[in-house]
Amino acid sequence: MTSLPWIDPDQLWFPPAEEALDEPDGLLALGGDLSTDRLILAYRNGIFPWYSDDQPILWWSPDPRCVLFPEEIHVSRSLRRTLNRQYFSITADKDFTNVIRLCAETREREGTWITEDMTHSYTRLHELGVAHSIEAWNPAGKLVGGMYGLALGQCFFGESMFSLETNASKVLMVHLAHQLAEWGYKIMDCQVENGHLLKMGARSIPRREFLSILRASVDRSPTQSSWQIQWQWPGPEV
Repeated sequence: MTSLPWIDPDQLWFPPAEEALDEPDGLLALGGDLSTDRLILAYRNGIFPWYSDDQPILWWSPDPRCVLFPEEIHVSRSLRRTLNRQYFSITADKDFTNVIRLCAETREREGTWITEDMTHSYTRLHELGVAHSIEAWNPAGKLVGGMYGLALGQCFFGESMFSLETNASKVLMVHLAHQLAEWGYKIMDCQVENGHLLKMGARSIPRREFLSILRASVDRSPTQSSWQIQWQWPGPEV
């Protein structure tokens, strides 16, 4: 770790993502801070922070990169039945504070990377209109699923999600992917793969391909700048 670049909090820069280590996969640099300018610079260059309270800030850009192309969202037969019931209501930016809190709490047992400093910084990004939350509500009006992430240009960078009821996060993902596609978003960054994401249509691509898509899309405006989930599941006939 001593050979990694140490970022001075007073200097706003990152080494190229291509210089990240192979082992541990994607570790690029350490230090710096979680200022809004630094976080935006990081995501624009395919880099994200991931660390725990007992570590310095660690910056990552793994290879390969797990992504979801919005038009490739997969809806299984069982998920289709859930969507047909229209049990969950999906919103955006209605309760960012509780979404990020529940994302942290549901991961406490495995060791969350959503520290108090991270929560503060991403909440500030939300206040600036850069970070967004997507919520799933049950018929009783309880928040039972959520995700938060950053929107830059035509790219959405998913950070974390939680689910308190079966299929809540999956229904949320279907609505978000279709909405992003309608708005002209090219990619949803999922960072590292897991079984849940892969079943939803995510896949891993080489980092160089991810960075190429990012550079071509991050400065292009989507067709919609106001975050309101308007897309609706068409119904049983689909």
